[in-house]
Amino acid sequence: MGNFQKLSLALVGLIMGGSLVACDDGRAGAQDAAKQLASAVAALDVGSIAFEGTDAAAANERLKEVFQGLGPAKPAVEAGELTFDKDTATVPLNYSWKVGSGEWKYTASAELKKSGDKWLTVWKPALLAPELADGEVLAAATQSPQRADILGAGDAKLVTYRPVVDVGIDKPKLGAADPAASAAKLAQLVGVDPAAYTQQVQAAGPEAFVTAITLRQDGRTITDEQIARIPGARSIAGVLPLAPSRTFARALLGTAAEANAEQIEKSGGALKAGDTTGTGGLQQQYDAQLRGTDGIQVFAEKAGLTAEEKQALPNEGRRTLFQVGMEPGTPVKTTLDPRLQQLAEDVLADVGPASAIVALRPSSGAVLAAASGPGSNGYNTAMLGQYAPGSTFKVVDSLAMIRNGMTPDSKVECTPTLTVDGRTFKNAEGYPEGSLGSVTLRDAFAHSCNTAFIAARDSVSQAQLESAATSLGVAVEAPGLGADAFLGSVPGEAAGTEHAASMIGQGKVLLSPLAAAVMAGSVAKGSPVSPTLVLNTDAGSGTAAPEGSGTPTAAGTSPSLSSTAPAPAKAAEKPVTAAEAAALADMMRAVVTSGHAGFLASVPGEPVGAKTGTAEFGNENPPKTHAWIVAVHGDLAVAVFVEEGGLGATTSGPLLKEFLTSAG
Repeated sequence: MGNFQKLSLALVGLIMGGSLVACDDGRAGAQDAAKQLASAVAALDVGSIAFEGTDAAAANERLKEVFQGLGPAKPAVEAGELTFDKDTATVPLNYSWKVGSGEWKYTASAELKKSGDKWLTVWKPALLAPELADGEVLAAATQSPQRADILGAGDAKLVTYRPVVDVGIDKPKLGAADPAASAAKLAQLVGVDPAAYTQQVQAAGPEAFVTAITLRQDGRTITDEQIARIPGARSIAGVLPLAPSRTFARALLGTAAEANAEQIEKSGGALKAGDTTGTGGLQQQYDAQLRGTDGIQVFAEKAGLTAEEKQALPNEGRRTLFQVGMEPGTPVKTTLDPRLQQLAEDVLADVGPASAIVALRPSSGAVLAAASGPGSNGYNTAMLGQYAPGSTFKVVDSLAMIRNGMTPDSKVECTPTLTVDGRTFKNAEGYPEGSLGSVTLRDAFAHSCNTAFIAARDSVSQAQLESAATSLGVAVEAPGLGADAFLGSVPGEAAGTEHAASMIGQGKVLLSPLAAAVMAGSVAKGSPVSPTLVLNTDAGSGTAAPEGSGTPTAAGTSPSLSSTAPAPAKAAEKPVTAAEAAALADMMRAVVTSGHAGFLASVPGEPVGAKTGTAEFGNENPPKTHAWIVAVHGDLAVAVFVEEGGLGATTSGPLLKEFLTSAG
């Protein structure tokens, strides 16, 4: 490049540089000031912003006062396109607030003025919200809908608002009385821990009402007179979404109460103090659907109004700036029959160990009762329990054997004992001598001959067992259930003693009482039953039952439970046929007419078919056993389970008889 060219380029650069400097009219500085203002307002801290007309500290205090009523939310704020005129500029500030379930968007205008080489923001309340005047602040009012009901069959109200009383110490009413003494007396009266409640009362502020217990109004034995005798104690009437009784289907339905701090924190803004929310069961699973959405109103109002003034003149000096309408919750509709659910719970009321009764309607799959006894300690044993099903699983064995060419009249060998790979299997205690030897499959099934079924292991593969189980709806997804459940697990591979154990419902074979009822129901229906419980799983936006609601759920800490079972199949590999089901029904009827469930012969109405089961578990000698019985009675299939229950026929059998007789 020649010297002349270099000189020319240098001149061009100088001219261009000069023109750029000449064009810098201050717009860039104004834009920077606008961006800083937007960021500071979004952070609710304008202490670093230079203002005209006020100092930054006063502006900051005013901003916090204006926005305090919307806390703890913060706005997103962006500076828009600047309008520039020499030493002044205006900039739109685009605000976006998350208000409840809605988004409040608006644009306010800020003015900037150049002072020397610095851009100042002109202080006006209107830069925070449209037309906001001096002496006005923003406030929000929330209107919460009542929680929707949980309904049962025929839209019976299972959970609905019922009258309650909050019993506690009202600290302003204590007068000169000792708070600790009153708290201890009240705790003793209502049956709560005196030390913990006394501490709670002492820690609360002087204006607090500290609840000791919430009692159902209906049937309460502690009277207002008893409460009033304790200085500072009183009861406050209210309502809560409750089931008919404290225990009614509690493990399945869950509970609803005022949200605690942890629930509010985890909700991501969906819950606030005072909201009612669900814990456990359907109340938690369908919480958003049942809760509905709050109605919210944001308005500008005169600063410094007292609560009394706001109440007396609710719309005085108020301008509504934004509102979201309240949307009531949608009831959760279930198939539970309140009479049968209560009956099942009454039958289990005196059973010590964990227990369950599940009843369903084979024709529709509707779950009519899913009761977990008091020994389950609040766990949903009925639907989530994972237990070896014992000889009830011979229904599955028999289907596999029928598919291999046998009939109920085919002969099998029932020996007193049978040894497989060094492990000796025997029949249950009290097995009748007359049903040993060469007997029909029906007779072996009716008296539950373990050795006859284990002897069939060479002709019935583990894969055939798995297939027969899915044919009867076991270990198959239940897309219409709408609730967490364990639907059974039958491994497709097992050898030696494990395969032999599978033939009598042990080894790694696991069922829940729900899955056992499905198995029996599929025999009655003549095709696989797919259980249904929640009828409107998609009624609330985003509140449908979680995908794979039929997948296994960890079932507590009992050593007899497993949380490692494989996921259920999508569908039955080879659905049971009407002819196959008829043969199984014939054998289940024989359990009542000639086997060891003869006590069911007197149940009125249609003939009962059944199968008992006793499943050993643990390492004790003799081992502990789970007691099972499944039955079909017209369009009703029932499973009864008692953990550590002895023999199925003698423990679960009488419970089943009581249930079927009263079910009608």
